[in-house]
Amino acid sequence: MIYLDNAATSWPKPESVYQMVDKVMRQIGANPGRSGHTMAIEAGRLVQETRELAAALFAIPHPSQVVFTLNVTDSLNLALKGLLQPGDHVITSSMEHNAMARPLEALRKNGVTVTKVATSPVNGISLREIQNAIQANTKLIAITHASNVTGTLNPIGEIGQIAREFGVAFLVDCAQTAGVFPINVQEMGIDLLAFPGHKSLLGCQGVGGLYVHKGITLKTLREGGTGSHSESLEQPDELPERYESGTLNTSGIAGLGAGIRYIMETGMEKIKQREEELTNLLVAGLAKIPGVVLYGPPLGQQRAAVVSFNLEQISANELCMILDKSFQIAVRPGLHCAPDAHRVLGTLQGGTIRISPGYFTREEEIETCLQAITAIGKELVEEMK
Repeated sequence: MIYLDNAATSWPKPESVYQMVDKVMRQIGANPGRSGHTMAIEAGRLVQETRELAAALFAIPHPSQVVFTLNVTDSLNLALKGLLQPGDHVITSSMEHNAMARPLEALRKNGVTVTKVATSPVNGISLREIQNAIQANTKLIAITHASNVTGTLNPIGEIGQIAREFGVAFLVDCAQTAGVFPINVQEMGIDLLAFPGHKSLLGCQGVGGLYVHKGITLKTLREGGTGSHSESLEQPDELPERYESGTLNTSGIAGLGAGIRYIMETGMEKIKQREEELTNLLVAGLAKIPGVVLYGPPLGQQRAAVVSFNLEQISANELCMILDKSFQIAVRPGLHCAPDAHRVLGTLQGGTIRISPGYFTREEEIETCLQAITAIGKELVEEMK
């Protein structure tokens, strides 16, 4: 199998991630932050170590500001529903993933005003349009760093400056960029950063995180045992316990820590350069195939390692099935949980094929994929004669 669906979940993982998860499951396996025995203490140490690694990766001032969640969707729900109240106004883009768009729609139905700023699939969101959308009751700007459909990057550093200037909180979804593109929450003016563990951070599914700025207090989405202040029926105020009720995914968090450590040891710039090379190879090759319609930034423009296209005379779903069954190539068809992005692209009816290489993808795998798409295209032409 040639795996080209890294925008959904990165695969394979570094060997150190597998080893860490196996070690925790076999040798530690106790509740972190609970009990006083050796296994529980070691579990707590591993969780804290990952918190410190995540804080270092994103230049977060203190590890306690890193809250572990189920995934980036869980993080976004906590950030949005924990911050916004009826009467508030939030600004977002017109190309968001449903992880952002659906919680905002639920909030809209309960009295929050939502402005979706028109976003270019080539150049991203306009800074001027964001500034023009700010109102007296604007509470939050909530933007994805990169589109999961086209890889289009948004200028989050500049958006953060606008948010600071107007005294508005700034939430960033970095699902497609964390671990590849440098993110400094302090320099970029980010107040809330939602990240997944299972994509470019090279960790496991079922774990993510949310950075919460010191000056922000979110309403809790759940309450329960935290291992601290157990004598009180009130949820603790301290971070991260305030938002981490129940037993944590210790093995997943430890695996995430191993993934972050691998990124730091390898060098983020090296990873970024590798993914850029693979993406450029893919875009250049697709552009040469007759009948291919490409979406998003052109060749040479910086983007996340996400490429969407369609092949004339065949649906995205059918093309994906042929690539899988006949060529053992794994890609993703459809709307990619981002219907707003497809409205912008004009592909809402059938979606697109999305190819997303990762750091461990080989050049020959990209070439094999291009050859397969070329062969399918030629066969379609022959059938039409």
